[in-house]
Amino acid sequence: MAVGTSGPREAHTAVARASSDGAAPGRTGGDIATGIDPDDLPDGLVVADEHGRVVCFNAAAARITATPGESVLGAPIEQALPLEDLKGRRWWELTDPYGGLATRVGQPERNLLLPGGREVLVSARYVRESPTGPVRRLVVSLRGTEARRRTELSHAELIATVAHELRSPLTSVKGFTATLLAKWERFTDDQKRLMLETVDADAHRVTRLIAELLDISRIDSGRLELRRQPVDVSAAVERHVQALIATGQAPGRFLVRTRQPLPALWADPDKVDQVLGNLLENAVRHGEGTVTIEIAPAPAPGKSDEPGTAVTVSDEGPGIPEESMGRVFTRFWRGSKRGGTGLGLYIVKGIVEAHGGTIAVDRAPGGGAEFRFVLPVSAPGYLTEGFA
Repeated sequence: MAVGTSGPREAHTAVARASSDGAAPGRTGGDIATGIDPDDLPDGLVVADEHGRVVCFNAAAARITATPGESVLGAPIEQALPLEDLKGRRWWELTDPYGGLATRVGQPERNLLLPGGREVLVSARYVRESPTGPVRRLVVSLRGTEARRRTELSHAELIATVAHELRSPLTSVKGFTATLLAKWERFTDDQKRLMLETVDADAHRVTRLIAELLDISRIDSGRLELRRQPVDVSAAVERHVQALIATGQAPGRFLVRTRQPLPALWADPDKVDQVLGNLLENAVRHGEGTVTIEIAPAPAPGKSDEPGTAVTVSDEGPGIPEESMGRVFTRFWRGSKRGGTGLGLYIVKGIVEAHGGTIAVDRAPGGGAEFRFVLPVSAPGYLTEGFA
């Protein structure tokens, strides 16, 4: 159904009038009157005057509440926003902004219900001319709950993924250790070794998953710590290639190209190893044919006059569908059904960006997937003077 809104000019005039009727200079009403249209705000804005009557009801508020703005201008705030808490109690009676404690400055954001049970996030500010004076203006902010729902769903998916990935190795570890403890003398040395190797591999899976979860937590909170030191990217790539060959991959499957001279890269070596390991494992597991790794100097991201190092990992497999490329670095994206948590590339992107770098995915010349990341040199200041 069509939802009416207070027109920009009408809402603008209403707030300006509220300001001229006695609001302190420089407050919200005055600022809006001098050039900011309430309808430009991304969140819902509802303003009531000292008598509790609505003088501003912007377009976002009309959309969120499904209420035409023109119909509530001049109406009491409790009629324009008939809010209830999750227990069915009327919010305005509980908070009593105009007759409550004179020291109260507002209400923190909380989930409230509109008529029909629709949830909305509401916060309020009480504007007073003096700390304990009467409320001259009530400013209410409204936000939909869609973003919070998406976050909650993402967290639920993460918990479900972790539970699923932990269940299998832990079941194996418990089963083999219980069997060995109960029937140790009945097994040959070779049988014991096989079971212990399985326990060790499954314990490694659990350790890796926990490390991934910690990385995700640090990336999401902006607390990923980097211990920068000189890193030889070529040597790091060679180590990972040799490790994959040791696990049974054919030596001829890998082609490493290095273009010299490479700038001296300062980065967290453990994190760089994590990025390289994930990208190479991803190419081996999901790709086909030759896995090509190219290492070359490149301009630092966003700074064409500063050096950086680019690493490109490509394969000759089916590649990534065009419609999926925008989701490759999101949580739980999987390129195929060949296992994995779908968290690796999300972590890779977080690590690269924490270094000030960039990463992108494209189609390789051979038709497979191509991942390319660029890291800035990030050397200490006394070492970069010669680059200018």
